[in-house]
Amino acid sequence: MNSDSDLQIAGDILEVPHLLQAPREHPATVAEFVGLARSLAADRSQWEHLVRYDATTRWYHRLRTGPGYEVWLLSWVPGQGSGLHDHGRSSGVLTVLEGTLTERTERGTRALGAGAQRVFAPGYAHEVVNDALEPAVSLHVYFPGLTEMPMHTAPHCEGRAEPRAVTA
Repeated sequence: MNSDSDLQIAGDILEVPHLLQAPREHPATVAEFVGLARSLAADRSQWEHLVRYDATTRWYHRLRTGPGYEVWLLSWVPGQGSGLHDHGRSSGVLTVLEGTLTERTERGTRALGAGAQRVFAPGYAHEVVNDALEPAVSLHVYFPGLTEMPMHTAPHCEGRAEPRAVTA
């Protein structure tokens, strides 16, 4: 039987700096993007003073960018919605900061209250709308940064939404 301990075999990892990963300046994994969204949501001083409400269109503001990602702040007055869409090749994290938003997908409808998060992959089609009587604010992290947002027609009987071209 070998009596060598793991520490004797491997040495003290804290004394081998090249084995330690340096902390990342920017997020690179889904979990880190979720963490970024949570930390921004928790620090109201970073976004609260920027929020505006517009009765004619959804208001949005790019809050931050980094290598391969961007963060958007959106406000929603009652009745405003996104229409059924996906995010092209981007994945994302949606976090409700204030109020309640409704998300509709081919799988059903869910209410998202303050603090709720949704993580989605490229091609995920959904509609987000403020069905409540009070305004709402949301934070959206896209990675890579959002370059397209294809709109979709209503779902077919099979439950799949079909993309449609949007003209400017």
